Amino acid sequence: MTFALLFGGNSFEHEISIVSAITLKDKIKKHTLEFIYIDQNRNMYLVDKQNMKSKYFASGEYKNSQKIEITKGGFKYTKGLLKKDVFLNYDAVINLIHGKDGEDGKLAGILEFFNIKSITPNVEASVISYNKVLTKAYAKEIGVNVIDYEIITEPKSSFDFPIIIKPARLGSSIGVSVVKTQEEFDYAFDVAREFDDLIIAEPFIEGIEEYNLAGCLAGGEFMLSNIEKVEKSDFLDFEKKYMDFSRKNVMLSDVDKDLTERIKKTFKKIYNSTFKNAIIRCDFFVKEGSVYLNEINPIPGSMANYLFDDFDDVLEKLAKNIESEKEVKIDFEYINKIQMAKGK
Repeated sequence: MTFALLFGGNSFEHEISIVSAITLKDKIKKHTLEFIYIDQNRNMYLVDKQNMKSKYFASGEYKNSQKIEITKGGFKYTKGLLKKDVFLNYDAVINLIHGKDGEDGKLAGILEFFNIKSITPNVEASVISYNKVLTKAYAKEIGVNVIDYEIITEPKSSFDFPIIIKPARLGSSIGVSVVKTQEEFDYAFDVAREFDDLIIAEPFIEGIEEYNLAGCLAGGEFMLSNIEKVEKSDFLDFEKKYMDFSRKNVMLSDVDKDLTERIKKTFKKIYNSTFKNAIIRCDFFVKEGSVYLNEINPIPGSMANYLFDDFDDVLEKLAKNIESEKEVKIDFEYINKIQMAKGK
């Protein structure tokens, strides 16, 4: 199969998306990839595979690539003196834009509007997972445990430290801080406000265990990855979370069967029909035997390929089972009846 990979975007996580795309270039073996780079001005470029190197984008050389535009049913560019339209051939689009543009629902809406077959969370799922406050509300509604939190709009001094401060609408651990004193809080709050005006605080819990599980629903069957146990640290920081997603050796969880099944059951409850057509990764906390949802990653780094035994197979099965939005038939019956009643 051939996949058109969309990456970049106008996002704080722009460079992470580039690294993610470069990683997938080497990880997807059985399928062909077309690379569509979206720069900070939202111009689209069709990038040759041989140019998929970080320096190519950082230097601005990407502007020498073929410009491409989105249109009904796909992507096209003009060629030759006669400006003939050339349409890009592919089986499905993969949305690999992290953060704003890709995970907040903008791109999902555009792809849906132009009836483009794509592996991406839809608008509703994007909004739910992009905003951590909405994620927690969604989890509670479906009966999934979440860590207590508080929305912060201004600096305050009534916390029981240590706590974690994080922007509500940003991923990749950007702007996230573990805070142990009031002095650290004031600084951490200012840092988080650089990225978002909606900030949340959560208690930092010593000894809590973290597990990651990715997957999707294809043809009525869940395809779940291995469960990864996150190495103990203050929290899963930027480097561990996004600069190390090409790693070959994943720390697979050695947990008992009961906990494994509960994590999988919780994932399925979160995914259900809401996240159809998407490969997501859920980060879970386990505290005193209970499973808590930490975050939903609607477009995980490098699509969490490293967690799957056969990622190519997962992509193929999902692409073949993408559910398209049902088109509404417009027949102007209502207007015609009005006109007939008027005798026109």
